[in-house]
Amino acid sequence: MQNVIDLYVAQPFWFWLALGVALLAIEAALSTEWLLWPAVAAGVVAVLGAIGLKLGFWGEAGLFAVLTIAATATSRRLVKQVNPSDAPDINDRDLRLVGQKARVTEDFVGGRGRVFVSGAEWSAEIDGASPVAGDSVIVESAAGSQLKVRSA
Repeated sequence: MQNVIDLYVAQPFWFWLALGVALLAIEAALSTEWLLWPAVAAGVVAVLGAIGLKLGFWGEAGLFAVLTIAATATSRRLVKQVNPSDAPDINDRDLRLVGQKARVTEDFVGGRGRVFVSGAEWSAEIDGASPVAGDSVIVESAAGSQLKVRSA
């Protein structure tokens, strides 16, 4: 511990830079989404120390805390504006199929058939009139490998 204190006393820039790099490495390895802004805050404190701002350890620690909280709060607000929680998840393949036009590849018999959509053939079911191969249908929902479709 004395080595860390000696490093800080000799050059606070390297202490804060090392902390920022360590936090950034952990963030990159674990993808926590919480350590990016503390790493940036440590980098800012390091730069301020390098240009000669002398706040002492507790002043720098306080600045680090304030910058971390402000950057994290701001980023969370911006992320919610850019990516609202009611927007569909772009990684949900099944949800992306909803609303797309599909081509019937196998006649529907008894409300069941096969359709081609989004580069793949799927089992599908329909209520009402049974479409034949070549007809177009619209995907209403997806549950596992089964699609619910309606006439186009």
